[in-house]
Amino acid sequence: MKWTATLLLAAALPLSAWSQAYPSVKPIRLIVPFAPGGNVDITARTIAPGLGEVLGQTVIIENKAGVGGVLGADLVAKSAPDGYTLLMGSNSSVSVAPALYPRNPYHPIRDFAPIALVAATPFVLVATPSLPAKTPSELIALAKASPGTISMASGGNGSSNHLVGELFQTSTGTKLLHIPYKGAGAVASDLMGGQVQLLFDQLAASTGSIKSGRIKAIAVTSAKRASVLPDVPTMAEAGIKGMEVINITGVLAPAGTPTDIVAKLNAAVQKAIARPEVKERFATLGVEPLGGTPDAFAAFIRDDFAKWTQVIKDGNIKAE
Repeated sequence: MKWTATLLLAAALPLSAWSQAYPSVKPIRLIVPFAPGGNVDITARTIAPGLGEVLGQTVIIENKAGVGGVLGADLVAKSAPDGYTLLMGSNSSVSVAPALYPRNPYHPIRDFAPIALVAATPFVLVATPSLPAKTPSELIALAKASPGTISMASGGNGSSNHLVGELFQTSTGTKLLHIPYKGAGAVASDLMGGQVQLLFDQLAASTGSIKSGRIKAIAVTSAKRASVLPDVPTMAEAGIKGMEVINITGVLAPAGTPTDIVAKLNAAVQKAIARPEVKERFATLGVEPLGGTPDAFAAFIRDDFAKWTQVIKDGNIKAE
């Protein structure tokens, strides 16, 4: 009876009363909307221990994969705005999916309270070693000489590497042959074997294969050269405009989360990514820690959503 009375009393308390004690009530769930092992999952597991230590509460990683990150993101969007269910978001789930799926169940701006950007990694244009092009200008010349014959792999229609590839074609006036795979896992071996010729991959995923010589890097999409690949030029250095693209991760809460909880989480994320072991882990992956304010993250989402909405429209890209 005492426990029941306590629950009834708790239910009657306004959300502001809960926020005063946050996060003492229960563990925090950090939802990763993808399967274990990818960039978003690795990032979440890298910051979770420090985040939990700063907040004085356990942070539990839960993988809720499906529909390009939509299922996990929608779970968070529809959760109670109390700070106990958070999303490890990325471009795919927060910016791309709402632009790609006509009936996406959440809106990237209206349905989330951004907490903080966590990290960023650029894309790198990689090629099978046998492709007779070593620089962006050589590739562009080759593609223009034989439109639609150089193959570009992706993890599927509307995947991030597909969209970056579409942006590249628009920016350079080239036409590549898109080869969609069912997920990115099978692409790497086919790229190494020459079954496909190009891939826009996240830098963290391709660095090892580039350094071993199994594939070659042509350019990165970051504003400056990547420290793990200092000899690889940026798209801007090659004279290609509009190709500065980064893949971000960031923590979000459901819309309506009290501002004091958002502020507390933002401070905790900043401290977590500043920890030496987190910086070291990110450096080995070619990932740059970010941080910043909730407003800065919100502005990024608005701009990124607008960018990919236009790319999807220009390329007439349809979800599979």
